[in-house]
Amino acid sequence: MPKSFPPEVRARAVRMVLDRLPDHPSVNAACKVVAPKLGVGTESLHRWVIQAQVDAGEKTGPSSDELEEIKRLRAEVPDLKESNEILKQASIFFARELDPRRR
Repeated sequence: MPKSFPPEVRARAVRMVLDRLPDHPSVNAACKVVAPKLGVGTESLHRWVIQAQVDAGEKTGPSSDELEEIKRLRAEVPDLKESNEILKQASIFFARELDPRRR
């Protein structure tokens, strides 16, 4: 199971990578140097740095707020589909009940 790091640790790790970025040819290279020092996975640190750059407007992509909204909306979809199915079944039931040919 992956470790969960507090936001303060993530922010500090991102700052460390961004501070060392001019000394390295890429974000990934800087992450490979910093990650072992912090006990963080290289790929996790790389994702955090890229997301921080997106949030700062330095790169294109969905911001953290947008990603959170997408996650919330995706969780909402199954509930809405279930509600729609229930309403469809109820409308079919009541349409049969109100059918004058059934009397």
